[in-house]
Amino acid sequence: MIPYNFHMHSNFSDGACEPEEYVQAALKLGFKGIGFSEHSILPFENTFALKQGREEAYVNETRRLKEKYKDRIQVYRSLEVDYIPGMSTGLKELKQKLSLDYVIGSVHLVRKSPEEERLWFIDGPKVETYDYGINEIFGGNAREAVTAYWHQVYELIMNEEFDVIGHLDKIKMHNKGRWFDEKSDWYVQLVDRALDMIAEKGIMVEANTRGIYKKRSDELFPGEYILIKLRQRGVRIMLSSDAHHPSEINAYFPEAMNILKKCGYSSLWIFEGTGWTEVYLPS
Repeated sequence: MIPYNFHMHSNFSDGACEPEEYVQAALKLGFKGIGFSEHSILPFENTFALKQGREEAYVNETRRLKEKYKDRIQVYRSLEVDYIPGMSTGLKELKQKLSLDYVIGSVHLVRKSPEEERLWFIDGPKVETYDYGINEIFGGNAREAVTAYWHQVYELIMNEEFDVIGHLDKIKMHNKGRWFDEKSDWYVQLVDRALDMIAEKGIMVEANTRGIYKKRSDELFPGEYILIKLRQRGVRIMLSSDAHHPSEINAYFPEAMNILKKCGYSSLWIFEGTGWTEVYLPS
């Protein structure tokens, strides 16, 4: 197993426990490096993001853990920035302001248009929330809704500077084959455009195991056919569990590594020191 995980949430955002509990759990597992990546502050009331005014406390606590455990494990500070056009921008500036080691860019909340204030929440445990967004915000037009998601991903890629794109095809999680077919020409074309843009900008993609171990998806985010296309484009891959509890730090990692090898990958990328380093998958 590769003992690194750079996408984790503590109780600074929507995780279950204090950050130090994750560090201690990682040490017991023999991990060499971990990164906290709390959901970035959003300009509206919510239950999952870092709260306004808590930035300094987050920086100070992760700095304390870096120093306390520096001889045993490397601890890094990041944010998973929830990209919403017109609401959450300036990823490069945010990285500098909070002295982040790296930034994960993700889309969880889809905005139909600049005039539409309501946001379609594609994540979380409730299928009903996903369906409500399609029905109420997009008038039941799933193709329009899904297209809006991918266009928001395009905007993230084009307009922001960040290191890793999170759970790339999470739009499929609550679909379960009900609203759209991932093999449809129109859907594949949307995906392919995103992959081309990712490859052109040299952005890393995470292979995210959370959907599988939480039993919300039958595949990694992204799925195998996308991973194969990413490999063909020479896109770098980072493995994460998107842990929200210390017990999830290495969830589904051995299986995910086998999937990546099946898709043609021989290596992953880890953050080490001040940059990204390639490490080879165990044979």
